[in-house]
Amino acid sequence: MKKSFKIIAWSAIALMAVIAIATALFFYQRGNASKDPLGSILNIAVDIGDQRFMRWHTPRDLPAITFQDEAGTTLSLTDFRGKVVLLNIWATWCPPCREEMPSLDRLNDKQGGESFEVVALSIDRDTALVKPFYEEFGIQTLRGYFDPSAQIPNTLRARGVPTTLLIDQDGREIGRAMGPAAWDSAQVEALIDAALARAPAQGS
Repeated sequence: MKKSFKIIAWSAIALMAVIAIATALFFYQRGNASKDPLGSILNIAVDIGDQRFMRWHTPRDLPAITFQDEAGTTLSLTDFRGKVVLLNIWATWCPPCREEMPSLDRLNDKQGGESFEVVALSIDRDTALVKPFYEEFGIQTLRGYFDPSAQIPNTLRARGVPTTLLIDQDGREIGRAMGPAAWDSAQVEALIDAALARAPAQGS
């Protein structure tokens, strides 16, 4: 009888220990999920033509970056707070960038304004190449933004060009696509509309 009681008692203690360890691991993993540099669990994959946009489960903070506009003014993503941004990292020498640039221009023409902008960020070392590129492809609404140091792709962990990030009003990354996409598609407009419908955090 005593032996059976001891077995039951030790079994109960072992079970409680397993539960305690499992609980501790669960909270540890949940607490550290936000430290993943590219964003933890994926909520949804949206097909954009032949490309796939990966939207993060929770919007991710982005590292600080600086770049220039057409006037040579230094800007950062903070300057776009309160606006949803589609940040497209590209270059004139990149064939897939040439493929998708007109669709970015059409998207910006349709939805660009006070609450949304396509920020086409060139990493060409010679910024003078962008204006004739825009003229060649009939780009009408996109402004010129430049990173002649070409360091922003590394900072944002963009493995190649084009890479495009959707950024919310608080300057956080909603998701990204790596490679060319049909940016004037209904799927993209739905992503943007959802981002615009979300109220920015207080104090932003």
